[in-house]
Amino acid sequence: MDFGLSDEQKQLIESLRRFISQQAPLDTVRDVAKVNQGYDPDIHQDLVELGIYSILVPEEYGGAGLTFLDAAVVQETLAGGVVPSSYLGTGIIAPALFQAAGSDAQKAEWFPKISAGECRIGVGISELCGARAGAELTLNNGKLQGKVLSVIDAMVADTYLVAVGRDALALVDAKAPGLTVTQMTGIDRTRSLGELTFNDVTCERLGEPADASSALEQALIVGRIALAADTLGAAQEMLRRTLEYAQQREQFNRPIASFQSLKHLCADMAANLEPCRSLVWYAAHTVDQRPEEAALMACHVKAHLAEVGTMVARTSTEVFGGMGFTDLMGLHYWFKRIGFNRQVLGGPEHVRDEAAILQGWIPAHHAKGVAAYANY
Repeated sequence: MDFGLSDEQKQLIESLRRFISQQAPLDTVRDVAKVNQGYDPDIHQDLVELGIYSILVPEEYGGAGLTFLDAAVVQETLAGGVVPSSYLGTGIIAPALFQAAGSDAQKAEWFPKISAGECRIGVGISELCGARAGAELTLNNGKLQGKVLSVIDAMVADTYLVAVGRDALALVDAKAPGLTVTQMTGIDRTRSLGELTFNDVTCERLGEPADASSALEQALIVGRIALAADTLGAAQEMLRRTLEYAQQREQFNRPIASFQSLKHLCADMAANLEPCRSLVWYAAHTVDQRPEEAALMACHVKAHLAEVGTMVARTSTEVFGGMGFTDLMGLHYWFKRIGFNRQVLGGPEHVRDEAAILQGWIPAHHAKGVAAYANY
């Protein structure tokens, strides 16, 4: 079987790489990280013009109607530049929720806005991976009461999609009376994370109650695969920078890349990371082509990339030595991105537990035991 990227996908990657080098270099990322918003309006508009927000929007609503593999490749490439954007929430998870649960009228209203970059949607589904202390949301008579933690793209959103347990999805205007948005300080300052507090906030229910549970499961699937793709892109860039540095840095009048111990470290990183690419691409492929496998593959790829990404982040920083911890090298931006991705929507322990349940290895009630794990 010949499984690889199409010419169109390769061209998309090249376009994004040129954009990153010209419009979103590391110095720009540093400036955005200083205000800890995880968003830059100029970068957002450039990404809209590149068409990435239209990838998962169906053609009948003005989108490109491409596959989830296309979206995963975009997420991987953006991570190579730690580009601060709202693509994860607005471009990937939100379209999945609208597609799975939205009414025809809601799709007609929101899909064109997503495609044209006219909205930024924060997504609050983290409680699906284990209840957090103080996080509980209720919906009564069209009013939301309670709190949602670790909302993706919270500080830059003008609309929110939040899960009410596993049985309902609510669409909320960011300016709705009674809604308070509080910034959460995460390790990755190129990402926007926040806490929403609802005090009798009027909302619109997304679709029918019967569709909410399956839609939320789909959101977890695409979110986890996208985060794995993001970790892959970040780890690949850390390895690339490490190899480049090792060939330039000299000790005892010779490049440190010639030292046997460093060769082993770099070889270990490359050997562990290379198989991850096909794993991520196949997981993304299952979303459209083998949906019966998608939930399990999402768990596998999320857990495996979390571990490999952590290994690459740690090892590449060690190769840089003391310089690896300085802002001059900027390596910490990718290091923190990998750490953020590891825990969001379920840490490796949690998703492996889910994978075991899906395969019938342990009873479903055992899942209650993983709620103690720290998951964003």
